[in-house]
Amino acid sequence: MALVWRVVLQLVGLVLSVLGWVLAVITTYLPHWKNLNLELNEMENWTLGLWQACVVRDEVGRQCKDFDSFLALPVELRVSRILMFLSHGLGLLGLLASGFGLDCSRVGERQRERKKRLLILGGVLSWAAGTAALVPVSWVAHVTVQEFWDETIPEVVPRWEFGEALFMGWFAGFLLLLGGCLVTGAACCTQAPWAAGHYAVAETQTRCPCLENGAAAPKV
Repeated sequence: MALVWRVVLQLVGLVLSVLGWVLAVITTYLPHWKNLNLELNEMENWTLGLWQACVVRDEVGRQCKDFDSFLALPVELRVSRILMFLSHGLGLLGLLASGFGLDCSRVGERQRERKKRLLILGGVLSWAAGTAALVPVSWVAHVTVQEFWDETIPEVVPRWEFGEALFMGWFAGFLLLLGGCLVTGAACCTQAPWAAGHYAVAETQTRCPCLENGAAAPKV
């Protein structure tokens, strides 16, 4: 039973990590990191992402324009691009390491210590990917709050607010962290007694194939 729960924790952690990684990728390319609603013209809404700014008008629909220069962007958007790509790379490596280290995987099933190290490595990489996703999202949110309550800006000037992509990014980061915790926790669990016995019997049969034929083991 202990082995079953161990495998279940590994699979749940891997699924959560996959879901968090997919949401992080979607968050990177969504142009909804910031929203701007104009009180003077309620039929026009602006959205801002890491790659482009869009305006939604009731008459013509959505129109988007890519940013012309990377260096012309605010520092939080430039760093956010880099950290989100870093999160994607770390998350993908973590998924590969965790997948090969699963107990239910037949890849290297006799090398339990190596599979355990792969699981721990996958969990750590998922933690790093989750942190790399949470930092830019939280930074953009912090700057948005500061600009929203900036008293030096006249009240008639429209203020940016949180976009849907920020909440998706937070959710993705927490899923990656939770998935990494489950995978690492399952890797650090002790092996079930019957599972250890199963591996011991298999190893004995491998070393002493003559026992299967009814012959006595050779003396050393």
